[in-house]
Amino acid sequence: MNFLSTLAARAAVVLTLASAAASAHAADVIRIGVATAGGGDPITWGGSPGGVVRANQALEKAFQADGVKVEWLFFKGAGPAVNEALSNKQIDFAYQGDLPSTVGRANGLKTKILLVSGARNNLYVVVPPNSKLNRIEDLKGERVSIFRGTNGHLVANNVLAAHGLTERDLKGVNLDSGSAQAALVSNGVDAAFGGYEWFKIRDQGLAKIIYSTRGQDPAYTRQASLLVREDFANDNPAQVQKVVDVFVDAARWASDESNRDALFRIWEKSGVPYASWAAEFDQQSLASRNSPIVDDFIIARYKAVAADALKLKLIRREVSVDDWFDTRYLEQALKNKGLDQYWARSDASGKTIATTAPNQVSAR
Repeated sequence: MNFLSTLAARAAVVLTLASAAASAHAADVIRIGVATAGGGDPITWGGSPGGVVRANQALEKAFQADGVKVEWLFFKGAGPAVNEALSNKQIDFAYQGDLPSTVGRANGLKTKILLVSGARNNLYVVVPPNSKLNRIEDLKGERVSIFRGTNGHLVANNVLAAHGLTERDLKGVNLDSGSAQAALVSNGVDAAFGGYEWFKIRDQGLAKIIYSTRGQDPAYTRQASLLVREDFANDNPAQVQKVVDVFVDAARWASDESNRDALFRIWEKSGVPYASWAAEFDQQSLASRNSPIVDDFIIARYKAVAADALKLKLIRREVSVDDWFDTRYLEQALKNKGLDQYWARSDASGKTIATTAPNQVSAR
């Protein structure tokens, strides 16, 4: 056997051993933490392609042949509670908003952002139906619910700043979504910042919306992503790739306008009515909201969140964002599925810089 043949044989042995080692260390259980209490039976959530993955048991089916169990854990405490679970290695992946994941990183959590799963989420300000509050400026001195530490917290602060106010000008009350709804209906608070969950309360005649970020500067929107613990990814790259593949498939399906009705039907299994999803996504393309792409806009938003969090002393040190994103798995999935050019990409300001698949991105 000549030198090259010997070298090739040795390389083959090394690869075989490496493959065997990877298989031996493959996780028997994959645990995904979701930064919401969710709803329904089984518990799920909406507004993200991840909700489609959950409702269709797509991950369970993908890992069935490997004998790997998939566990979903939902956290009423939202992002901050997910950070605690990540710190204790109680979960391997996390669906989480931009601010809490940034806080986790600032506190030393070693994670990687794999893909976006719910972009450009709107924020609203609601008040009781008979309230005399009609604009952001009217919130000064009022009891206002803000779910601190979540991805709506900083947006709320930015909205206040744009109208000459700060959080200190309010009588702020830190309440989760369910508690905020109960408080507003019982006049425990005068107003509340929140998301699509408020449409149900509005449609029941128990609240009115006096402000919306829809159609305004994309900087006023909220982003959510799928993260993985670094050590889990290092030990189980093949499993990470499979998870990303499944999420990309769901994002593709959830971005197709012909699936709009079916998508909202799936999401309403979380307990949020179909009408609420129709209102949240009105005049917005599914592709722009459900794209998994990590583009300049997403990176810029995470950088802005890190800067704002430091300025507001929500974190104590600067957070590096550039090396936080690990898009290798995403790019591989896009390439394998022929989706490299499917979703439009945006510049740092949120303006589209490349338009693809025009039949998929029309809004209703």
